[in-house]
Amino acid sequence: MVTTKKLVIVESPAKAKTLARFLGSGYTLKASLGHVRDLPKSKLGVDVEHDFTPQYVNMRTKAAVLKELRDAVKNASTVFLATDPDREGEAIAWHLIEAAKAKDVPYRRVVFHEITKEAITQAFKSPRNLDMNLVNAQQARRILDRLVGYKLSPLLWQKVRRGLSAGRVQSVALRIIVDREREICAFTPVEYWSIEAELKKKPVSPGCFKVQLIGAGEKKKIAISNAASAADLVADLKPAEYAVAKVTSKSSPRQPAPPFITSTLQQEAWRKLRFSAKQTMAIAQQLYEGLGVGQEGNVGLITYMRTDSTHVAQSAILETRDYISERYGADYLPKAPRVFASQVKGAQEAHEAIRPTSTRREPAAIKQYLDSNQFKLYQLIWQRMVASQMAAAVFDNMTVDIEARKTLSKTKYTLRAQSSVSAFPGFMTLYTEGRDDDDEQKTPKLPPLAEGESLTLLGLVEEEHFTQPPPRFTEATLIKMLEQYGIGRPSTYAPILSVVQAREYVEKLKGVFKPTELGMTVSDLLVQQFPDIIDTGFTAQMENRLDKVADEGLDWVKVVRDFYVPFEKDLASAEEQLDKVPLPVELSEEICPQCGQEKLIIKVGRYGKYMECPACSFRQSFRIHTGVQCPGCPENAEIIGRFSKKGKLFYGCAAFPKHKFAVNARPLPEPCPKCGGLVTEYRDAQKKCVDPKCDYKAKLDHGDGAAA
Repeated sequence: MVTTKKLVIVESPAKAKTLARFLGSGYTLKASLGHVRDLPKSKLGVDVEHDFTPQYVNMRTKAAVLKELRDAVKNASTVFLATDPDREGEAIAWHLIEAAKAKDVPYRRVVFHEITKEAITQAFKSPRNLDMNLVNAQQARRILDRLVGYKLSPLLWQKVRRGLSAGRVQSVALRIIVDREREICAFTPVEYWSIEAELKKKPVSPGCFKVQLIGAGEKKKIAISNAASAADLVADLKPAEYAVAKVTSKSSPRQPAPPFITSTLQQEAWRKLRFSAKQTMAIAQQLYEGLGVGQEGNVGLITYMRTDSTHVAQSAILETRDYISERYGADYLPKAPRVFASQVKGAQEAHEAIRPTSTRREPAAIKQYLDSNQFKLYQLIWQRMVASQMAAAVFDNMTVDIEARKTLSKTKYTLRAQSSVSAFPGFMTLYTEGRDDDDEQKTPKLPPLAEGESLTLLGLVEEEHFTQPPPRFTEATLIKMLEQYGIGRPSTYAPILSVVQAREYVEKLKGVFKPTELGMTVSDLLVQQFPDIIDTGFTAQMENRLDKVADEGLDWVKVVRDFYVPFEKDLASAEEQLDKVPLPVELSEEICPQCGQEKLIIKVGRYGKYMECPACSFRQSFRIHTGVQCPGCPENAEIIGRFSKKGKLFYGCAAFPKHKFAVNARPLPEPCPKCGGLVTEYRDAQKKCVDPKCDYKAKLDHGDGAAA
């Protein structure tokens, strides 16, 4: 049958729906629902003896999709492959041609970074051939990951425990988390003291301010190591005369952050919204592929969300500057457009940063068409983009050095106060970047002070402190660390964080990652036997070589071979020399109810954790005691944590099946302050009431009963 219909293949129905609006009736849109071919699940699927040839198979779950695509290809005059604009998208396009048997039909690749009428029209005006360098880079990564996973996992099964897995990049991420935990465990707190003086201008004035002791005599810095030293200094400072020694004032600009790239979006979404990296990318995908926005219909709201470039199209910059000028006025618009240099090594500048497809599409104007999470993420992206082109914020900074001297003593002390006061809000009117810590000091405005001016001492306060260990990683700080090391790429950060948790190597407690005993055991084994594979420098070098395959056409077979040959030797050595690695025994706090002699041991079976007694035959499913009474239970039973048959942790009534109550999140001991109902953990470091009629939500604090 002869037809003039052109076939366009994309990954998702949502993307197809949005594209169909712009392309019109001359095109047929089909969705592949992601990959249609992959390496087989039942075997290695890589011929290591013949240049690592991959043995791809059509995915069984995509049989119906492939049949539909093949039928559509037969009736098409031209096939346009409109998959995502990155290596993964290029590989999907190549696999589609192979699996859908489209080689006999003219096919072209179209690439766009936003799903708008202008971008789609331009992409279809200038289609190109498939870029096999990008395809080969994706193939190399897939094959490397398969070789490591399928060769290392059996070793872990044999030497540690069945059901374990290892990965080329996930194991490096695990090592980073484990190394940090070891730093924390080895950390020894060091005592130190601070002394603060409260001063007032002479003669008596209504204002007072605080200064910190920083030096004594010729020493510019003073270290106070114990209470006795602090007390001696306070005794010396009480009778001293205080005067202003030096006043330094300067105006300091603060520049806005660049528009988002994948890693910074994931970091900021965690800091401000407590979205996991996986959740952030899922919502961003929806915003990119298109949502129905009133009379506009389906339209892509943001540019492509997997990018490491801060480049922004000139048209988007001009539109944003016009918006700023109209909305905020000329004072908030810098004289020249702001251009940001990418901080990520090897960033692809041809790509764009993550930005709204139109600055004119204000968040408030489309809020009614988005769900809560879509709106929050869109607003974050929109604010970041607009703020990036706004004028710098200006702060008036003041540093005052105070001299304290006793009349008959030669020793003089230096105390210091600093303040930073906003003189012009600039971009901060709209948006301020989040922080990974909560220690930003608020500095109150200092009164006008002049050099030589005498001051009155109102009081002295000495305070004991201890140095703190490095913090555990959050989603934001771990992604930042991976990016700094050059490990992973925009498409891999979210899967890395997900898989180390899914394998039970790492658990997330109050928003921070803590390695399990199993995770530490596996990491230690890999460090000992495969030092290169989980070395951060080696892994970053591999990422750079994969980039060269994509950008310069480096031979992907050589890249894989250079990795595999030494890896195979290490593997053979480990299989021969490594003994069975005993896992640490994990004891519960529960005494065996059958014999009453021993604490129950926690073990891991096919369906997750269970508990058994080392002294008798008693065994039961794993349970976590919460100490929280089950609401509405006639027996006033406790809510306990258990694993389902699929290995998923949930919390339910201990009186089940007499009383059927269950929640997915850990219950907290304090009742809801609004309605008195049950409160549970909610996402990362947050809590909420389980009653859908109650809107109580709050930050989780250290008094909520979870082990940190």
